[in-house]
Amino acid sequence: MNALPKLKTDDLKANTSTLLKKIIKYKYFYLMLLPGLLYLFIFKYIPMYGIQLAFKKFMFNKGITGSPWVGLENFRYIFSEAEFWNAVKNTVIIAFMKIGLGFWISVVLAILISELRAPRFKKKLQVVYTFPHFLSWVIVSGIVINLLSNSGAINNLLSILGFERISPLTDKGIFRYLLVYSEVWKEAGWGTILYLAAITGIDPTLYEAATIDGASRWDKIKYITWPSIKGLVVVMLLLSIGQMMNAGFMQIFNMYNPTVYDVADIIDTYVYRITFERAPDFGVSTAVGMFKGVTNLILLLTADKVAKKMGHSGII
Repeated sequence: MNALPKLKTDDLKANTSTLLKKIIKYKYFYLMLLPGLLYLFIFKYIPMYGIQLAFKKFMFNKGITGSPWVGLENFRYIFSEAEFWNAVKNTVIIAFMKIGLGFWISVVLAILISELRAPRFKKKLQVVYTFPHFLSWVIVSGIVINLLSNSGAINNLLSILGFERISPLTDKGIFRYLLVYSEVWKEAGWGTILYLAAITGIDPTLYEAATIDGASRWDKIKYITWPSIKGLVVVMLLLSIGQMMNAGFMQIFNMYNPTVYDVADIIDTYVYRITFERAPDFGVSTAVGMFKGVTNLILLLTADKVAKKMGHSGII
């Protein structure tokens, strides 16, 4: 009867010994991982201590631990607010638009760049497309506002040419599309990096064999390039769905205005307002953050399950 536990203990010791040997062998790779792991631990895991505020009435003089418990009162409050549900609706709509209209542009752009035959020109294009990623949303929003505001460059040009001025920054029907395509302009080039790396790793003999068989460039993309990167595209799509409730605070905060609150106010801007523009209630703010995190988790798990049912590997 004691043989089975002893066997399990021996297996555990053997596995531990093997793991330690691998860690020692690849110690420099693990050291390279250390900064990233520290970042996750300090900024992602330690702050979880404060999640208890979602169930408390925060008092500055008592701190997080000493503040009184109020159960689900903070959640009842936010769920009863029409402003909160409007923010949820806008977050979902804007996130779906960014995924549906913007996600695929990086994939297409990566394939098009990979098809170029001039290496120097290809590198220049990559630099041009990637550069906007390094601009902050404060700068990008300033550019957009200076171009599209009522007294901006485009409206001044239209006025000189005799056309009516346009107002996309205050037009509720246009503003969401402005959010989508300003993000595409900023991030599409950066998003191509992973796909280009995957395309570079495709065995070139596959293309050579296809050329000998008389395949056109489109055939090579359809039957070689796309199948080779499809798994990566699915993973990136799942990760995007898992971040849907983060619809882009910095972008929207710097670009929106009271005229378009109805269609542009998202969960993060709602939290900002209830925290810094009203009497601060950190319990309510934490409850909203917890709702957003749980929703993201549910979306990720659901999308992963759907992907697996469709024959993809998923990420979990």
